[in-house]
Amino acid sequence: MTVASTATPSFRAQSDGPSLSELMTALPVATLVVGPDNRIADANVRAETLLNMARSAIVGSDVTRTIRMAEAGARFDIWHSNKPIAAYDIKVHAGRTAEMEVDLMIAPIIDHEGWRIVSIHAQSQARKIGHRGTTGGARSAIGAAAILAHEIKNPLSGIRGAAQLLESGNNGHDTTLTQLICNEVDRIAALIDRMQDFTTDRTLECRPGNIYPLIDRAANIAAAGFAKDVKIIRRYDPSLPFAIINDDALVQVMINLIKNAAEALEHVDDGCIRVETAFRHGVSVVMGEGKGSAVLPIEILIIDNGPGVPDHILDHLFNPFITGKRDGQGLGLALVDKLVRDMNGFVQYSRDQEAGESTFRILLPMGMG
Repeated sequence: MTVASTATPSFRAQSDGPSLSELMTALPVATLVVGPDNRIADANVRAETLLNMARSAIVGSDVTRTIRMAEAGARFDIWHSNKPIAAYDIKVHAGRTAEMEVDLMIAPIIDHEGWRIVSIHAQSQARKIGHRGTTGGARSAIGAAAILAHEIKNPLSGIRGAAQLLESGNNGHDTTLTQLICNEVDRIAALIDRMQDFTTDRTLECRPGNIYPLIDRAANIAAAGFAKDVKIIRRYDPSLPFAIINDDALVQVMINLIKNAAEALEHVDDGCIRVETAFRHGVSVVMGEGKGSAVLPIEILIIDNGPGVPDHILDHLFNPFITGKRDGQGLGLALVDKLVRDMNGFVQYSRDQEAGESTFRILLPMGMG
């Protein structure tokens, strides 16, 4: 088979550094270089192994035939897009291998129109970013939540009543704090109602909304309680459009992630939590099951300078009952995962070892404000 006639773009490494060929060989994941005509121009050793094909057979082949979507009714075409695409948990026929579930990352090459780098992750990275279906462990957690819901709601009613009595008997003093108690009791009660329905497929009611009052509400709750000794810095993009969200769900997600960050800073001097937002152009996620692609440009980052997540739980970070804390229950991040997915977004954890920072990244769909 002949290689496409389109010339391969020139990529230069430093004169004393590794060559492009050496870099491709060293990459730990299956990687392809694809030209504007969808012909594969290069492939590394990992790609040969994954596709069960020799490089000579891969190079020059049509990527749409070499990596074939198993979902015949899929309403999207990932091979004819000039935007970065992340396709999580999709089923493909790759080369001469049987059908497999993979994560597919496609990144356009800047200044070389139509050229793309394609990386294929055979072991789903979606488990790390929380974009997955309900597992057996999650169903167990859901069942436990349903059992506990009734017992939890009883003392909540008493707490709310006590707060109201405190406010009326204090001649209106401390109204802000008592109202905060009442609001949080109401929110937790609503959350428990929602958790009781987790075993159903009921859709979380979402609408276009401003994320900033909700983020501020969560940050203020944290600053008044579990994160009172931690500096919380907020860096917002003022031009950010509305996101499609559920208000209570987003508040709960933010509280859980800020609390997680605060606990990670317990033994850190000068601990700091940053809450940042941004608009990310061209971020698309293929949903799978023929649902098409979703554009998720609204980004929320929760960053801390703590020690990070232990390596041995990274692959299961968003699973229920997984925790690196001695007294942790392992439900906080599982709930974050569930609520973010219910809002048609996803959550991802990453660690920057050089900066000494951990980041939870939330991506949400955009709404019209």
